[in-house]
Order: sequence, then structure tokens, then C-alpha cells
Amino acid sequence: MPSWKWGQPDDGVIQVAYVVEDLRTAIVRHCRELNIGPWFLFEHFQFLWLKSRGAPATLDISLALAFSGPMMFELIQQNDVNASVYQQVRAQRGGGFHHWAVGVRPERYDQFLRDYEARGYPLVLEGAVAVGARAAYFDTTRDLTGMIEVIEVTPPVEDLFKMVHRASVGWAGNDPIRVLTPPG
Repeated sequence: MPSWKWGQPDDGVIQVAYVVEDLRTAIVRHCRELNIGPWFLFEHFQFLWLKSRGAPATLDISLALAFSGPMMFELIQQNDVNASVYQQVRAQRGGGFHHWAVGVRPERYDQFLRDYEARGYPLVLEGAVAVGARAAYFDTTRDLTGMIEVIEVTPPVEDLFKMVHRASVGWAGNDPIRVLTPPG
């Protein structure tokens, strides 16, 4: 049975993400101006595998996660110059809004990918992270103002999201950046 504890439904939007030039500066601004935090920072985020438009790819990104109420926010900084879905947005707009993330259970992940492809949205990035969970980006910019990411919410991913959410409840501005290390 689904157990979203931060108020989001299965198969629904669980995150809004932005591409930024300087991650730490963006975190400080989001804390100060929007009171979003604390931020959990993954420097040089690790992928088990990554495909860009169907071809093997490498990408060096750092990212940070935080909650405001039931909504998770993600800030993404690309550390290299490789072509990517992030560089695409930077080239078009200089950064800013990038995607909404939809959280799905592992048994529904593949069907979600097929559904988005059947709607005519190209799969532009897919990968797996250290805990084995997968994520995929679809270019939905022709119909929406950004992309859609489908996140496979496995138990370890759900545990991470719950931990980030719990830290945000009643957060008083202390310790705004908390660096996380990848498992393993």
C-alpha cells in the first residue's frame, strides 16, 4: 500500500526542479527569500548508468533537495560542459524552471514510460542511481513549460524523501546546507 507521508499521491507531481548556475548561491537565495530548507546536497551525483537520447552518456551534476510543505524542490547545477537536458535549458533561458517530477511505484515505472512515449513525448534522459532506482526525463516542452521526470520511488528513495521532508517541518533556518554522501 502506498505510504507517501509528505502529502503527495502516488503517480502525482512530487517535485519541481530548477537548473542553476551556482548551487550554493541558489540555496542561500531560496532559504532567504522563500524559507525553503534545509537543503540536502549531493555533490557530483553518482549514476549507475545513464543514457541521453538512447546513447550511453556521462554527466557531472550536483543537486540539492528540500521541501516547503508537501512540495519537494530540486536545484541542479551541471559541473561539466557535456550536452544534456540541463544545458538545453541553460542555452534556451539561462537556467530556471526545468521539470516536474512524477513519483511512481516500481511496478508502474515501465508503464509510465510507455504512456509518455505513446503521447508523443521523446525520452531524452534515463538513468539509475546507486540504490538501483531509475528515473527518466521526457521532453514535454511543446505542451508544457518544462520537462517531466518519472522517478521510480523504491523504498530507499522514499526513505530519503521522507528524511528530507521531516527535516523541513518546523525548520528554523539552522544548518541550511547538509551534504549527503552516496551509499556504498
